[in-house]
Amino acid sequence: MNLADLPDPDDAINAPGPWTHRTVPANGARFHLVEMGEGPLVLLLHGFPTYWYTWRHTLPALAEAGFHAVAMDLRGYGGSDKTPHGYDPLSLATDVVGVVRSLGKRDAVIVGHGWGGLLAWTLASVHPTVTRAIAPVSMPHPTRLREAMVHDRHQRAAARYIIGYQVPLIPERRLAEHGAQRVADILRDRSVDSQWLDTTTESHFRAAMLEPAASHCALEYHRWAIRSIPRGDGRAFSSATQDPIPHPVLQIHGTSDPSILPTSVSGSADHVRGEYTQTWLDTGHYVNEEAPVAFNIALIDWLNGLPSER
Repeated sequence: MNLADLPDPDDAINAPGPWTHRTVPANGARFHLVEMGEGPLVLLLHGFPTYWYTWRHTLPALAEAGFHAVAMDLRGYGGSDKTPHGYDPLSLATDVVGVVRSLGKRDAVIVGHGWGGLLAWTLASVHPTVTRAIAPVSMPHPTRLREAMVHDRHQRAAARYIIGYQVPLIPERRLAEHGAQRVADILRDRSVDSQWLDTTTESHFRAAMLEPAASHCALEYHRWAIRSIPRGDGRAFSSATQDPIPHPVLQIHGTSDPSILPTSVSGSADHVRGEYTQTWLDTGHYVNEEAPVAFNIALIDWLNGLPSER
């Protein structure tokens, strides 16, 4: 792709469609949202290295099914504020709570991919009254993920890229250089079939990462994951997510995910007291991108089966 073909980052972030863009305050920052539909709130949280646009197929499907679908740019991504701090899961979960409140809602079903999935698990543990149910995608329970990282050499090998992200300055430069070509490489490498990454989609994801400070902020999530291990905030997170959660859980995972191995998901049900449902799709890491129709069917069927009252 010619670099001249990339859209302006602001145009990619504010991509037009059947949705509405807005910005809301939460937890001392401002967050960019895209929303459609009316009904119970379903809040969609993206992972790395994407932004709200990864839910472009899911937003209309949820709205048509009778839900208020909202996809937000997480702190440091897309049109949301790029703050110096706040990239640990407990702070990010507070961001999401603030967004729910800014939308005038009491609670929400949280659907999250990758890092967004980690936040879904975190919200269910730390803010149970704001969380009606969760659907973590491509992300096991945090305790199970820690166990896999410690005991499974294959999972450690699959996640070794995180170690490279600990170096200051260089990783963000590489992520943004050549028009953020590395973003497209990551999306292709972690997909079983990357045909979903057409020219328009690739250009949007690459352009959004060229928003000033976005590449640095995106990597701060990974840096916290390693640097917090010996620190008090890391221990606080582990403690906060230790108890089984009482909410309904839909766990969706790709059978050939090369980043978070399917074996690492096993055992997540042991950390759930609510009704636990697991769905496997024949994809890699980017389940909702590689198989959007099957993903939307599984998600909406599960949402329709949730009790009307929490």
